[in-house]
Amino acid sequence: MAHLVLVLWAVLAVLGGQALAEPLSPSESPAPAAESPSDWHYGAYLDLSYIVNFNFPENHLWRSRSTASRHNELAPNMGYVYVRKDTNEASRWGMELGIQGGYDSKDFGYLQGERKVDGADTWRHVQRANVSYLAPVGNGLTITAGLFNSLMGYESLYAKDNANYTRSWIADYSPYMMFGVNARYPVNERLTVAAFVINGYFHLSHPNDQPSYGGQWAYKMTPRLTATQTLYWGPDQTRTSVEFWRLYGNHILEWKDDDLTLAVSYDVGTERIAGQPGSPRTFVMGGNIVAKWHVSGPWSLAVRPELYWDRNGRWTGQEQFVKALTSTVEYKVPYRWTTAIVRLEHRYDESTGGGGGFFRRGEISPGTLGLAPAQHLLLLGLLWSFDSPQR
Repeated sequence: MAHLVLVLWAVLAVLGGQALAEPLSPSESPAPAAESPSDWHYGAYLDLSYIVNFNFPENHLWRSRSTASRHNELAPNMGYVYVRKDTNEASRWGMELGIQGGYDSKDFGYLQGERKVDGADTWRHVQRANVSYLAPVGNGLTITAGLFNSLMGYESLYAKDNANYTRSWIADYSPYMMFGVNARYPVNERLTVAAFVINGYFHLSHPNDQPSYGGQWAYKMTPRLTATQTLYWGPDQTRTSVEFWRLYGNHILEWKDDDLTLAVSYDVGTERIAGQPGSPRTFVMGGNIVAKWHVSGPWSLAVRPELYWDRNGRWTGQEQFVKALTSTVEYKVPYRWTTAIVRLEHRYDESTGGGGGFFRRGEISPGTLGLAPAQHLLLLGLLWSFDSPQR
């Protein structure tokens, strides 16, 4: 972490020095008028749900999951407020700052059992905290430093941004946020590339003081079809030798038009475990298909079949193979700067393997809950957001 903080300060110092030392050419000179208020945005978001788990577990919990995990009770899963300034050629500096709370902000930033960063119970309430700079290089190089949205994954931590209310398995076990520095550059109208240096796979985990690395390319194959690949490589154990580094790949193919979105995601990851006899190699793999159809007016339908295999239990804590199917009906009402969304969703999960299963009603011994191989969920989600007008 200390090394990464020094990197952040160095980047900010260099960018700040360039901004002060390099004169603007006439074509880059800002307009004489004051900075446009439309560069600044602010908003808020609330997310409530009631999820009926037909296994009726005594602890009201979804085993092995960090989001939408409170069942058979009214759950305030997420709420946040934010302020953001966008970058553009007339005003090259930007920023984001937001705070959040709710059940979904509790365990999303680390794997269970991992050593957490100091003050993790406070830092989990930070929704975003970063500064960005649009450098006058070629087509525009955007550099962002701080806590920013993860470059990995198709789904967001925030249900309003996704087709379904509950998140997929690969979403919950890949990072929703990253802490460090990233640089993004549009090579042309079709191809965009990015690179990042971050403090680790999960930003609230602290197994060591070494940084991790990654890169991304996104190619617009047609006006409606985009392919994206993101690779992560770094140390996520106390032993930081390269032989124990984690390699993780996220692959997305998305087709989108006005009323239909189809997306295919496939993730695969591996690392050798230090401290165990023979340093066994772990392996995780998962994939899903998201299909969302805007039927008419405020109504939309979405479906997501998925598979997830944690061969060694390194990611979920259990050796298991999961199959799931999620179906969602959405009613969305935008009004001026606000949007209200009501979602009714059914989800079926089946978990097999040496550590598979979901909590069910009843104990098999004092303090130990029984497990069932499958789980049916029926939920009602109420989402409300307020966002100032975009430029």
